[in-house]
Amino acid sequence: MRELERIAADTSTDAPALAAGTLRIGIVGAGRVGAALARALRAAGHEVDGPGGRGEIAGGEAILLCVPDGEIGSAAAAVAGSARFVGHTSGATPLTALGPARAEAFGLHPLQTITHPEVELRGSGCAVAGETPAALALAGRLATELGMEPIEIADSDRAAYHAAASIASNFLVTLEAAAETVAAGAGIDPAGARRLLGPLVRTTVENWLSDGPRAALTGPVARGDERTVAAQREAVSETAPELLPLFDELVERTRALARRPALEVVA
Repeated sequence: MRELERIAADTSTDAPALAAGTLRIGIVGAGRVGAALARALRAAGHEVDGPGGRGEIAGGEAILLCVPDGEIGSAAAAVAGSARFVGHTSGATPLTALGPARAEAFGLHPLQTITHPEVELRGSGCAVAGETPAALALAGRLATELGMEPIEIADSDRAAYHAAASIASNFLVTLEAAAETVAAGAGIDPAGARRLLGPLVRTTVENWLSDGPRAALTGPVARGDERTVAAQREAVSETAPELLPLFDELVERTRALARRPALEVVA
């Protein structure tokens, strides 16, 4: 996937009220995302109506739909005519899904895993979009005021952006669950596996962040120790044979990464 273009959202707008001061923002969707954004927006000094349940009409200068992707269209229709701006928090759904709202559409997708309303959004990336300059400016302003880095993502790029996020976050959890399963073959229970492997995972992620994937890579595949790789494969086959296709694919992808030329790390 090509590198995502990171640009700051344009803060110019024909509506002075959007450039500074308190906004009244309605939030539809009382799940984890809606609750987290409501809390964060209030902490940033805005008036928040909601989060309301599906079917409830929240009021404000802007309405943010924090609902599942498949319900964005119906939720947009439910708030039609209620606000100048209507946005969604989906990473994958195009702005065209907000057409039934008959409003200026915008997107605000925190690039963060949200498991509870108190999650820290500051320091996260945030995909923003707007069908008008004013809508884009609003999305960029909200992201910035919540301490996130706005990244403009076009509708045509949303699938690739969201796939990258899923690989980095969701699939990482799936991979660690597989590690727990294989660790059981060494007599380590899941809680023990998380306790023992956790520091390794954290350091690996920190190395990837600071040095990039090639420089962060260690282990038997990277050093060409095929005997150890074969022994690992046999252990996976005995402990969790259903994971063999995943193990084999990861070994091949790791070999390919190890063959890449080391790139100079730019500070």
